[in-house]
Amino acid sequence: MAKVRRLTPQNSRMFRARVVRTERVSPSMHRVTVTGAELGEFPWLGYDHWFCLFLQLPHQRRLRLPEFTGTRWWQPYLEIPEQERPHCANYSVADFRREAAEMDIDFVVHRDATGTVEGRAPVWACAARPGDALAVLDQGILFDRPGDASEVVIAADETGLPATASILRSLPRDTVGRLIQEVPTADDRRPLDAPDGVTVSWVVRRDGASVPGAAALDEVLRLTSVSPMGYAFVVGESTLATEGRKHLHRLGLPKDRITFSGFWRHETSAQAA
Repeated sequence: MAKVRRLTPQNSRMFRARVVRTERVSPSMHRVTVTGAELGEFPWLGYDHWFCLFLQLPHQRRLRLPEFTGTRWWQPYLEIPEQERPHCANYSVADFRREAAEMDIDFVVHRDATGTVEGRAPVWACAARPGDALAVLDQGILFDRPGDASEVVIAADETGLPATASILRSLPRDTVGRLIQEVPTADDRRPLDAPDGVTVSWVVRRDGASVPGAAALDEVLRLTSVSPMGYAFVVGESTLATEGRKHLHRLGLPKDRITFSGFWRHETSAQAA
């Protein structure tokens, strides 16, 4: 519990914002830039700083948010009548510019068999226009690299790319290690500001029918050694996170030096569990 208290704000704050602009940064990633009078006070920590995103429902004229104090916001959120309750999802800060009070939020663009964008948040992002309302609830960071870490091992699918890109920018420049980053297409690869000692390995899914995260997990499973004084951060599809953690622990990395989080769960993985 001490770890959670240290990395999570004791009094989470809600920040109202509005869309400034949007752009497609790659075939599978759509960026929405937001701003607001309060957003310049967002306590950005770099790394994988994440937040709960609240989106106005299509039929609403204004965004209704839960009233709360401290960290107890979930129950007040559920108490909002369903027809008025905003959509809520977790996202990482892709970038933050305090002087302009601007935050970039990157959304993975999922498509169904017909090519139609899926998911309430990606659909909202792709249709967002300047002035659209939203809110972000600060949740702190998960990345918890010990000061004595000899190396870092980071692995993620595309849902973790906003976090991993920000982590690499935030790492001390003398950090050594490796990022294993899976993306749906070769054109989703982009330059990352990694320390010179951190190798970036892009893993492109060749088969559109394959389970996201499986290719990155295969790369993690190919690792044959890891320093017991290292640190690992494995996020994305649930199987990648859980099985990646197990393998790294079998290689000798203590559990308290592995941060893992299943951001989502693929139906195929759920059926196999």
